[in-house]
Amino acid sequence: MMQPIRIGTRGSKLALFQAHHIADLLQLQGFQTEIVVITTKGDKILDVSISKIGSKGVFTEELEEQLASGDVDIAVHSAKDMPSSLPDGFELISYTKREKVNDVILSHREDIDYKNPRKPLLLGTSSTRRVATLKHYYPHVKTVEVRGNLQTRIKKMEEGTCDALLLAYAGAHRMGYDELIRHELSLDEFTPAVGQGSIAVEAFETLDPALKKQIVAATHHTETGYRLRAERSYLKILEGGCSIPVFCLAHYRAGQVDMSGGIISLDGKERIQHEVSGPADEAEMVGKSLAEKVIQSGGDRILKEIRQQLNN
Repeated sequence: MMQPIRIGTRGSKLALFQAHHIADLLQLQGFQTEIVVITTKGDKILDVSISKIGSKGVFTEELEEQLASGDVDIAVHSAKDMPSSLPDGFELISYTKREKVNDVILSHREDIDYKNPRKPLLLGTSSTRRVATLKHYYPHVKTVEVRGNLQTRIKKMEEGTCDALLLAYAGAHRMGYDELIRHELSLDEFTPAVGQGSIAVEAFETLDPALKKQIVAATHHTETGYRLRAERSYLKILEGGCSIPVFCLAHYRAGQVDMSGGIISLDGKERIQHEVSGPADEAEMVGKSLAEKVIQSGGDRILKEIRQQLNN
């Protein structure tokens, strides 16, 4: 009998939901699975913002060690948590069908109105992209750093740390918090982080090629794959970790990838955005051309300023 496929994951409820989703897809194809829980640096350090502990691999390094040692066969991540470049030997082999990609405002209070400048609002978020976007469109809204898993964040909100949370629809929905969603934010204003809404499966080069092929067949969603290949190619050129407020969203239709993306200055004053289209089978090139457009129209200067500010 074949060994079960060992799935490495973080231990938060959301991470476990995602790992079980991959396990379910594999089991539908007749595979046995085993979930292996691994604690990462990002799970341990909760009192410091992601941008300060070094965004690259903060939720992925320990999982990758287990992949490389062969203690797990695949690792499961939120696609948006993945650095734009992976260490040698690692690759993202599949992406699940993408959930709704919007950001949402979630609160135990029903009277949340982020558009009213006369109504004070304190939003909890740990995302520089979301903070910069708020500063650009809704400068009256104040923010406070709130980290931890979704349940921890909700508890902090209920204890008075903030009035509401600003986060991805996908996580709130997967955890069953739909009834707390007060606003679904527009994609034009709050264009999501690269990969938002999809689950990524990572493997190391030692994974048996035949097994890898079967895992891809069971878990990969082709349209989402085109979209994320384009978005990650864009991200790679802008070297956007968690600390850089870049945003990008690709759509797939009839063999084409249409993309919109850009960058915002940390103070929200400048926002550069462009759109490109191209053949889906050249998704990486489409992402690259969008990145070049953004860089050439002032994105390089904003990037430089952001890096200087973050290093101070």
